[in-house]
Amino acid sequence: MKKVLLNICLAAIFLSANAQENVYPAPAQSAPIYILNATLHIGNGTVLEKTNLKIIDGKIAEISKVMAVPLMISPNIIQADGKHVYPGLILPNTNLGLNEVPSVRATQDAQEIGDMNPNIRSIVAYNTDSKVINVLKANGILLANIVPNGNMVMGTSTVVQLDAWNWEDAAYKLDQGMHINLPSLINRPNPFAEFLGLPQSTESPVKRGLEQIEKLKAYFREAKNYTEGSSPKNLKLAAVQQVLQKKQKLFVHCDAVKEMLIAIDFAKEFAIDVVIVGGSDSYLIANLLQQNNIAVILGQSHSLPTLQDDDVDQPYKTAAALQKAGVLFAINDDDGNSRFRNLAFNAGTAAAYGLTKEEALAAITLNPAKILGIADKTGSLEVGKDANIVISEGDILDMKTSIITAAFIQGRRVSLDNKQKQLYERYKYKYGLKDGK
Repeated sequence: MKKVLLNICLAAIFLSANAQENVYPAPAQSAPIYILNATLHIGNGTVLEKTNLKIIDGKIAEISKVMAVPLMISPNIIQADGKHVYPGLILPNTNLGLNEVPSVRATQDAQEIGDMNPNIRSIVAYNTDSKVINVLKANGILLANIVPNGNMVMGTSTVVQLDAWNWEDAAYKLDQGMHINLPSLINRPNPFAEFLGLPQSTESPVKRGLEQIEKLKAYFREAKNYTEGSSPKNLKLAAVQQVLQKKQKLFVHCDAVKEMLIAIDFAKEFAIDVVIVGGSDSYLIANLLQQNNIAVILGQSHSLPTLQDDDVDQPYKTAAALQKAGVLFAINDDDGNSRFRNLAFNAGTAAAYGLTKEEALAAITLNPAKILGIADKTGSLEVGKDANIVISEGDILDMKTSIITAAFIQGRRVSLDNKQKQLYERYKYKYGLKDGK
């Protein structure tokens, strides 16, 4: 008990020492905003040079080459000559706001006990005061899909906008999808057992995995036979109805071909909308995914391939293979070390390995918006959509030139300050440095 109390106290001290009380949500837009003479990257492949954009009441009101602008100097009139304007980037699969410090248990709230938790809602545990959020905004990420962790049926995810006082303010699309985690169907020897000279397990992981999948299917069949009037009331089975009625998509977390075939089988048996999350070997069955209208949210691209026979640079090339096959896909960043901020640069890597730059941009803007069911509101720079906008001095996909100078969420100009910037300024001042030199 003393150890638990000590950990809680240490966590509280750590969080208070790293607070950012001076970074707070922006007020609602009160006057029209003009972004002038910019290069607009629409998000659907179109690029407009020297074009103006007008924002009114949180929406994109006008995009045109010639625009009537008030003859006054105002912070709401942004001269963007030579700058690039993009849709706000969307992080499609993350535990942002659920896990703060991986080594401190008191700051982790991403997983519920048990295997079947369809009624778990990630949004009610989402922490809008996470220090990671402000770093993401400074890198152009304005929306994120908050996903719970778990063993089999993990619960529902919610899309949030990253400038809010509480989770109610943050919610952009509530409970938009349910997530399940398929067991691995790849036989791999235990390297630690071999290293320690211990005997390998005689139990086949593939056999165990297939048994778990059958258990999962049986659970969904039971849910299919469940009705709202059933007695006694079963909250977990009732929660699955949203997927079975196509009010939610089913996000299936898996990587290998065998596992993705199971996901396709799920889509066919239960007549539901399925999205693959991970899909490192999705390039092997890209045509099959396209034929079955299965979208893919790719996992971390800066990683080793799943199979020994895969090319070492296969994670970089998979996006281009899916694009060529006509599969709807999104690029993600789930790196626990960089804490998701390199999303744009992961897309930049895909652009270096087969995608065009505008296709790579779509993979972190319009494509995830389509997959998450929010493309009617965001994901591209179009009149009538929410003004979720990023302004950069350089190419947002290029780590060397990308400098985010402004960001707007639903027309509100949000703060780009964060703990890292504050520390940079602190120690630059301490050592009398100018411009970091």
